[in-house]
Amino acid sequence: MNPDIIKERQNASFDVEKVTYILDGGPEKTKRKREIETLVINDPDFDEVDPNFLSRSERYDQAVRKSAQMILKIREYGISDPEEIYFYKSMMTGNHHEALGLHYVMFLPTLYSQCDQEQSKKWLPLAESFRALGTYAQTELGHEPLDLHLGMFLPTLLNQATPEQMDKFFMPAWNLEIIGTYAQTEIGHGTHLRGLETTATYDPATQEFVLNSPTVTSIKWWPGALGKTSNHAVVLAQLHTQGKCCGLHAFIVQLRHMDTHEPLPGVMVGDIGPKFGFSEVDNGFLKMDNVRIPRINMLMKYAKVEPDGTYLKPPSAKLTYGTMVFIRSLIVGQSAISLAKSCTIAIRYSVVRHQSEIRAGEPEPQILDYQTQQYKLFPLLATAYAFTFVGQYMSQTYHRITGDINQGDFSELPELHALSAGLKAFTTWTTNAGIEVCRMSCGGHGYSRSSALPDIYVEFTPTCTYEGENTVMMLQTARHLVKSYRQAKAGQQLSGIVSYLNDTERHHVQANPASSRPIVVDINDPSNLVESYKLRAATLVELAAKSIQRELQMRNSQEDAWNNSAIDLVRASDAHCHYVVVKLFTEKLSEIGDTAIHSVLSTLALLYALHGITQHSGDFLQAGLLTVPQMQQISGRVKELLCTLRPNAVALVDAFDFHDKKLNSVLGRYDGNVYENLFEWARKSPLNATEVHESFHKYLKPLRSKL
Repeated sequence: MNPDIIKERQNASFDVEKVTYILDGGPEKTKRKREIETLVINDPDFDEVDPNFLSRSERYDQAVRKSAQMILKIREYGISDPEEIYFYKSMMTGNHHEALGLHYVMFLPTLYSQCDQEQSKKWLPLAESFRALGTYAQTELGHEPLDLHLGMFLPTLLNQATPEQMDKFFMPAWNLEIIGTYAQTEIGHGTHLRGLETTATYDPATQEFVLNSPTVTSIKWWPGALGKTSNHAVVLAQLHTQGKCCGLHAFIVQLRHMDTHEPLPGVMVGDIGPKFGFSEVDNGFLKMDNVRIPRINMLMKYAKVEPDGTYLKPPSAKLTYGTMVFIRSLIVGQSAISLAKSCTIAIRYSVVRHQSEIRAGEPEPQILDYQTQQYKLFPLLATAYAFTFVGQYMSQTYHRITGDINQGDFSELPELHALSAGLKAFTTWTTNAGIEVCRMSCGGHGYSRSSALPDIYVEFTPTCTYEGENTVMMLQTARHLVKSYRQAKAGQQLSGIVSYLNDTERHHVQANPASSRPIVVDINDPSNLVESYKLRAATLVELAAKSIQRELQMRNSQEDAWNNSAIDLVRASDAHCHYVVVKLFTEKLSEIGDTAIHSVLSTLALLYALHGITQHSGDFLQAGLLTVPQMQQISGRVKELLCTLRPNAVALVDAFDFHDKKLNSVLGRYDGNVYENLFEWARKSPLNATEVHESFHKYLKPLRSKL
């Protein structure tokens, strides 16, 4: 054990184990998590070659093998609880991904929330015994070869197939005779679903649908497992029948021969090539030329096409609304995990690494003793804790209203939809930037894949564009905020998180102008900070709404007025989400009874809130919420909080409880023995298999004789 890291842990002012319980949701969950993780650690079947030393083909092969092993192991151990399955798979994969995707977070909840009584009796026992492997994700959520089969293909069947279709497709899919993916995104369209161009034209003479990719931009592009793994796909296409386009619908299309796995006539399918990350996944393309499928292959639980071509509309456009909200809520939790991993690596390394001199002639200090290093990392550490608590809130909120959704009560969904969309964007943008700050904080060694930070970054960064591109998500949130603002202005009393807009018109946002406020404010009172963030959000929502109104008064259309105000709208959504995070972090403190833990978490909460004010000082100053002297006071307090947190930094990342196998980082090792293991890791490079590489004899040695 590195002596520096031993000393750091001795400095802790609180019980690390108790904080882990808070983050995990209780001591029982922590205990069970560790039991599950031990099963993987002690299992030789999961020994592997470091993926960083493998070719892409080898990584794909290893990923498929591990996914198959995991299915067998979980059956063997009888692990059926969704959360326990997550513990198992996350330990198995480290910072890479496996085939089961989101079975634990979406497939089972979808079964529970959307099955009727007959379906529950039939499918839940299979799912809970893990004979049925599934989850729920959108196209781009496929991280491993089987992810989209289990993550979208099966749940789509369950949610949209008729009983007849279930009998035909579902059990073969569960038994992996049919391996499917979900083909929605096209090379020319992603977020704008109405723009998808793939067509499915009904032929009543043969009772078949004819699928075509009429343009280059209509080629399906990005679905995981489409390139080489899947033999079927749920294809989203524009339905044409009786001379009319009826919009997007889902069709089951066989892509490959069931025995030879060769593509079928009219099907051109393959891998889209190397990507920024996700090297284990065969993200693919699909081009169809007059591919015919039987009428039964259109998923018709809701919308239907009769044998004569008559189209019957679905009863509600909101049938999948709740699922979409839940997936985005899950991404908030994933943001917390990825940022927590990055902070753990960077902070542990920063107490092991000694560099330069603060005072000439003295020993080189730990780089975490430099104020600039603390300023880079401690606000991110506070953010990781904040996002963890926000993720818990979003999960609890979704489950609370699931029953209402199932009964057809969508009254709370608009706000939850707006909040999940905004927080998805807010947390992923912040985390994406934060991971890179952590990498650069580790200097040159952070650039090495041994640090795991490059892997964390490339695996996380797609969250900013999948499940809704972030700017579009912020604009969705803004639409709800502007609507709520107008309702409040018209005298309607708002409830929920947007209730702060009730006071906007009555108080004109700024109840007390900054000039009338004291120069020194109580910046140690979290309630004061929550109030400041609330007023900032209200101010920016009002400014965005007034911008739209000005555009309309200039005789611009609603669409142009919205587009011309988009920057203000995104700022308003960002401020709203920031307020929610500060509010929820502050409210979490009231649940903490342990004095020492309450103290350190309060310090984190203060740092998160005050640092956010310094980063957005223009908003607070422009709105008249703070004065320049007050901003100077806040900047000074941030520096004080950095010093206060310094002795507890390692203990706070230890509380995340990432096992070394899960973290998979030489720089972030629990024992702090970085340099010895960095050297050992480098020796494993395939380039070191021989003392002299063949290129020397092929190129360099002959070159000498020619010069």
